[in-house]
Amino acid sequence: MSTPMSRRRFAAAIGGAVLGAAVSPTLAKAATPATAATGSTAPTAAADDPYTTAFLTQYNKIKNPANGYFSPQGIPFHCVETLIVEAPDHGHQTTSEAFSYWFWLEATYGRVTADWTPFNNAWATAEKYIIPTHNDQPSNGSYNPGAPATYAPEWPEVNKYPSALDGTVSVGQDPLASELNSAYGTPDVYGMHWLLDVDNVYGYGNTPGTGAENGPTATGPSYINSYQRGAQESVWETIPQPTTDLFKYGGPNGYLDLFVKDSSYAKQWKYTNAPDADARAVQAAYWAYRWASAQGNASAVSASVAKAARMGDYLRYSLFDKYFKKVGNCTDPHSCSAASGRDSAHYLLSWYYAWGGAEPGGGWAWRIGDSAAQQGYQNPLAAWALATVPSLTPKSPTAQSDWSKSLQRQLEFFQWLQSAEGAIAGGATNSWDGQYGTPPAGDTTFYGMAYDWQPVFHDPPSNNWFGFQCWSMERFAEYYYVSGNATAKTILDKWVRWAASKTTVTATDFKIPANLSWTGQPNTWVSGSPGTNANLHVSVVDYGNDVGVAAAYVKTLTYYAAKSGDTASADLAKKLLDVMATFADTKGISTPETRTDYNRFDDPVYVPPGWSGKMPNGDPVNANSTFLSIRSWYKNDPDWPKVQKYLDGGAAPTFTYHRFWAQADIAMAYAVYAELIVGGGTNPGDTTPPTAPKNLAVSATTDTSVTLTWTASTDDVGVAGYDVYRDGALTGSAATTTFTDSGLKASTTYSYTVKAKDAAGNVSAASAAVTATTQAGGGTGTGAFKVQYKNNDSAAGDNQIKPGLQVVNTGTSALDLSKVTLRYYFTGEAGASTYGTWVDYAALGSSNITTKVVAMSSPKAGADHYLEVGFTSAAGSLAAGRSTGDIQTRLNKTDWSNFNEADDYSRGTNTAYADSTKVTGYVNGTLAWGTEP
Repeated sequence: MSTPMSRRRFAAAIGGAVLGAAVSPTLAKAATPATAATGSTAPTAAADDPYTTAFLTQYNKIKNPANGYFSPQGIPFHCVETLIVEAPDHGHQTTSEAFSYWFWLEATYGRVTADWTPFNNAWATAEKYIIPTHNDQPSNGSYNPGAPATYAPEWPEVNKYPSALDGTVSVGQDPLASELNSAYGTPDVYGMHWLLDVDNVYGYGNTPGTGAENGPTATGPSYINSYQRGAQESVWETIPQPTTDLFKYGGPNGYLDLFVKDSSYAKQWKYTNAPDADARAVQAAYWAYRWASAQGNASAVSASVAKAARMGDYLRYSLFDKYFKKVGNCTDPHSCSAASGRDSAHYLLSWYYAWGGAEPGGGWAWRIGDSAAQQGYQNPLAAWALATVPSLTPKSPTAQSDWSKSLQRQLEFFQWLQSAEGAIAGGATNSWDGQYGTPPAGDTTFYGMAYDWQPVFHDPPSNNWFGFQCWSMERFAEYYYVSGNATAKTILDKWVRWAASKTTVTATDFKIPANLSWTGQPNTWVSGSPGTNANLHVSVVDYGNDVGVAAAYVKTLTYYAAKSGDTASADLAKKLLDVMATFADTKGISTPETRTDYNRFDDPVYVPPGWSGKMPNGDPVNANSTFLSIRSWYKNDPDWPKVQKYLDGGAAPTFTYHRFWAQADIAMAYAVYAELIVGGGTNPGDTTPPTAPKNLAVSATTDTSVTLTWTASTDDVGVAGYDVYRDGALTGSAATTTFTDSGLKASTTYSYTVKAKDAAGNVSAASAAVTATTQAGGGTGTGAFKVQYKNNDSAAGDNQIKPGLQVVNTGTSALDLSKVTLRYYFTGEAGASTYGTWVDYAALGSSNITTKVVAMSSPKAGADHYLEVGFTSAAGSLAAGRSTGDIQTRLNKTDWSNFNEADDYSRGTNTAYADSTKVTGYVNGTLAWGTEP
């Protein structure tokens, strides 16, 4: 099988643009809204200030069909203009980035107009076109979390590819797959693929929802991928390929053997997720939820917000090392340990996660995270929302704690990376050069991950673009605005001072940094004790007037000013917005760009010697290929003569581009300023905390748990949930006015308080404290119980069996779990006589569960073996009326041959827990539940 090597984001830095003539009225005289995307008059909004009017004017330019931002299917293009090469190599491709900005734009529109239909429509369009359906990822049922993917090293240079798969390098265990399967009832991954060829210019016809290559005649979008060959592979050196490779195009093995060396190749599908885009989608959903709730209309967005929470559940794959190896001091692929559980989690938003598998009948699938994290991808607002806002809390039992830890880790990451001047340096990696290599001598570390000033890609260096500074700090400013977090404020204080000192604004133009350069490195991270980073420095290489970057910069200043009261930042935001309005045209707000990099249309594209194939339009792919030769259709673009003239020795061409993300962010910058700082003053928005919960009481206790109830708090906007504190430390959160604290010690007294929180992050005072004493432990072990079962793998013919089990104490006394065993009966058929067993998740803790497969001395119909599940003494006792909670087990033959589960005695088809008499339970070896076969 193959695995993706790398994935590139848009990071082309465009500076030195020529000032364009003002072609629209100044901001104070901004035009009224024109038409919406349907061509009808836009809903009337409360546009009683020029900045809200500017938002609606820009919004309607984007949604006006005549301006060309959307395809006939309603998909946002990366850019209105087609001849543009950056991370997408054609304007009418789209990215998950564009979709995430669309979600955010429509959320803002919902705040201004109270019309949430466009927001929900954006999510529906994403599910149809850029989130792969089951038909597009058909073999996930064969995925083995115990062996997520086969290792293949990355290489710095493109000419080192294809890279050979190496099965001798150990990989770790995927701790997420089983609980995601259980939470959503499907093995399919719910995340956006990063790149879509909306006009099918390449001609693969890899149409979403079909899992097929329908060819050049197909209309509508087509899944594609590009970057696959290491850190030095720029967009100019890529060979795009379909995500579903059926060997119809390319060479005899499709495009697979350009990237991965293997003994044989199978038809397969593969997708790559851009974590910053999915996190931005969550960020947008949070604002939609908050704004709709303030309107008393949370139900209008609840379904879409739930989709964002689900996306955030799967987004956790980006928090793990690429091959699930142990994080920290990992400097050799063979000696670096394979990990289980959370030992492979770095808890940072990495550059990508990816997944793939065989076409139906192949019987395998793979998943990987990524080992490298760059500062520009982090999103503390999204992590905070997923960890603390009940409506955005993912279903999986460990998701909330994962995101809570990620939030703290991101804050530490930025403390570690902040330069002496204030800008944020590149990032860190757990796999130097993408092959778990040895970093340069003296390289500093963050939780054992090596500092890298240019993580992931080097052409251009990944952290030189000022836009990454503004993107990440805008998210920090939002997080600071909703939470008041002191660490975020300290980071922002220093960054804003630096950025403002590098900004000039006149009545007709502005200059902000375009490209940066870095020297030195941060101090090695010591938790709780940030270094001064006196030797880590940034300098500005050149300046420009990129309006998209300026929009993110304005939003950073606005959120920061609104919370901190810093009038200088508010004034700078206003000056930037006002001068940006002078660059308005009929399609949006934009400035000209001179593209000297377009001389690279003639750059060679590396193809291994002897390899030959064809693109769908017949363009040959061989050792003589160039960027243009495998994209000959570019010569038909109406703007091509400008580029050809440059290639023939003329002046570099100038373009005025309308990128979707930039135009959307410009619109939102006006709206955010209108919301928070209308008139140039500061308005911190919702700063009123809820009332403190009252009447906190203990409603029940067992030997291991305490159940609490209280009277609901009130809030001027709405209570979002409650945090429960045990002995002064946060122990959990609740969406309602009841909470059960479990996993406690018997005969022990605890003190509890509860605080309420609202969607803005305001937290109430603590309730009055109550004390609770758990009951005495030591059950007799003879209490009555029942066993409940659910099927965590609907495929009856794959190579794993995945029973979900739980024990419910139906007696009147505590049950000593160490005396309890369960048996799940199955047939092994032909194949290995030995088995592997796994506990992917247990509410009691996986380490407290034991598993083994036992061969029956007298086989019965549907049963010649059984999986025996037991409990260690550390599992404790189970109080009367209580359940052990979910236990997710899994077994396989050691030769990984398939089972035929259809006739297995204990197997059921129910995917929710239900009593099962065909899974037997025993106390001290005596049958206490169920019927043996």
